[in-house]
Amino acid sequence: MKYGVIEQMRQDYPVPPMCRLLGVSTSGYYAWRKRPASSRAQQEPRLEAEVLAAHQRTRETFGVERLQKDLREHGVKVGVHRIKRLRRKLGLRCRRFASKAPFGS
Repeated sequence: MKYGVIEQMRQDYPVPPMCRLLGVSTSGYYAWRKRPASSRAQQEPRLEAEVLAAHQRTRETFGVERLQKDLREHGVKVGVHRIKRLRRKLGLRCRRFASKAPFGS
C-alpha cells in the first residue's frame, strides 16, 4: 500500500524522502516495482469481465450467491467475497423492482 502511494506521487516528489516519510526502504520500493504482478492481480481483469458478463446475462437481478452459481455453471470458480469486491469496484448493483400493489391495499 505504501509503495502504491509512492508510485502515484513519484512524478511530483523525489522517491527517497517519500520512502523515509512512509518508513520503507528505497531499495524495497524499487524491488517492488520490478516484481511481476501476483497471479491474483493477473486474474483480476478477466474476472471483472466475467462478473460483468454474468451480471448482464442475469438481467442485473442476481445477488452475489446466485451470481456465484451462474459463474460456476460457466466454468468460473470464484468466491462470494471476491465477487462482492469486484461488483463494488465496477459499480454493479442488483435491479430492484417496485411491487405492483403496495401492502395493505
